[in-house]
Amino acid sequence: MRIAALRLRQRDGRTCGPTVAVVAGALLDPAYRSHLSGSGFDRAWFAQEQLRVHALVNRVWPRALGTTPMAMARALTCRSRGRALRYRWRMWWGRRDRLDDVLDAVRSELPVPMLVGRWLPRHWVLVVGATAGTLRCYEPSSGEVRTVGLDAVRRAQLEGLGYPRPFAVVLPRSETRSATA
Repeated sequence: MRIAALRLRQRDGRTCGPTVAVVAGALLDPAYRSHLSGSGFDRAWFAQEQLRVHALVNRVWPRALGTTPMAMARALTCRSRGRALRYRWRMWWGRRDRLDDVLDAVRSELPVPMLVGRWLPRHWVLVVGATAGTLRCYEPSSGEVRTVGLDAVRRAQLEGLGYPRPFAVVLPRSETRSATA
């Protein structure tokens, strides 16, 4: 699925998390992906699905405050059951974060949501690929896939993703063994 070509944008200022969850779910689940590809592409479905996912993952947490890392992990685990994967979240470790687990996941073609912000976590993006020294990130407010340097991630100097600092990542792991092993 070519995310950039579809220009999939979040429907409002509070649905970056659900939008990332829907796009990640489409990358993980071929049946779910059919709504966003080929003749099955339906922008109205995409907009409604963002609302449905938002309500599903934020049952107790106020939707106006966004999507928590735990809720994002739950949403992706639901979409990846056929692959025997569970998603978990972890904090970003600052300059010492080698991001090896993130790189292993995206090299295995498994999407990794990343929560970014300035002083507070504010916005979800989706890491969808990696090349030498860079990450390719789907940014839902623009619908674009943007490239950021690994050093910029480690130094909390992200550009093009709305905010400069990572706060957390949501990673896959196999239910029987590590997904990145």
